[in-house]
Amino acid sequence: MSLGQHLVELRKRLMIAAAALVVGMVVAFFITDWVIWLITEPIRVIAEQDGDQAKVELMFSTITSGFDLRLRMSFAIGLLISAPIWLWQIWAFIMPGLTKKEVRYTVGFLAAAIPLFFAGAYVGLLTMPHIVEIMNTFVPDGGASFYDAGYYYDFVFKLLIVVGVAFVLPVFLVALNFAGVMSGKAILKSWRVAVLVAVIFAALATPAADVVSMLLLAGILVVLFFAAAGLSMIFDRRKAKREDQLLASGDIA
Repeated sequence: MSLGQHLVELRKRLMIAAAALVVGMVVAFFITDWVIWLITEPIRVIAEQDGDQAKVELMFSTITSGFDLRLRMSFAIGLLISAPIWLWQIWAFIMPGLTKKEVRYTVGFLAAAIPLFFAGAYVGLLTMPHIVEIMNTFVPDGGASFYDAGYYYDFVFKLLIVVGVAFVLPVFLVALNFAGVMSGKAILKSWRVAVLVAVIFAALATPAADVVSMLLLAGILVVLFFAAAGLSMIFDRRKAKREDQLLASGDIA
C-alpha cells in the first residue's frame, strides 16, 4: 500500500473507533448512578461509623460539577465498553505489517496483559475503601469530611489504573527480555527490591489491622514478578541454545 492508502485506511479505522467510543459513552451515561453508588460506599461507611451523615458527604461545589462528573465517567466507562472494537481496529491496522512470529508474540502479550490489568483494577477497587477509611482517621476531632466529587473520582480512577498497571508490569518485563533490553538473570537479581516494593504497596493499600489481605496482595505481586523472571530465563536459555546450534552449523560467522 502507498502512503496515501495507509492514511485512508488509518482514517477509516479511527472513525470506526470514534463511533464505537461515542456509542459506549451514551450507554455508560445511563449507568453512572450505579458506578457513583459503588465507589462512594466508603463515604457511607464512614458516615455510619461517625453517626453524623452531615459531617461526611460527597460535595458538588459548582452548578455544573454533577454533569461534568458524569461526562468524565461516561468517557472512561465508554472507553472500556468499546475497547473490543477500538482494540480490534488498532490490531487490524498494524497486523499486516507484522511477521507470523511477531503476530504470535503480540497476541500472547495482549492475552496476558489484558486479564492482568482488569484483575489489578479489581484488586484496586477492593482496597480503595480501606484507603479512604484510613485517610479519614487523620481528620481531627470536630472536623468534617467533605469530599469534592471530582477529586474523589480522580483518586479512585487513578488508583485503579495504578494497581492495574502494577499487575501488568511483569508482562512488560518479559517484553523487555524479548527485546534484549534485560536478561532473565538481571530481572531475578532485583528480587529483593521487588519484594520490598510489593510489601510496601500492599501495606499502604490495605488496612493496618488486616494482615491477611496485605500478605495476599503482596504475595500476588511477588508471584507475578518471579513468574516473569522465570519465563525470561527460559526464553534466554532457548535463545542461547538456538545461537549455539547456528554457530555449530556455521550459519553465523
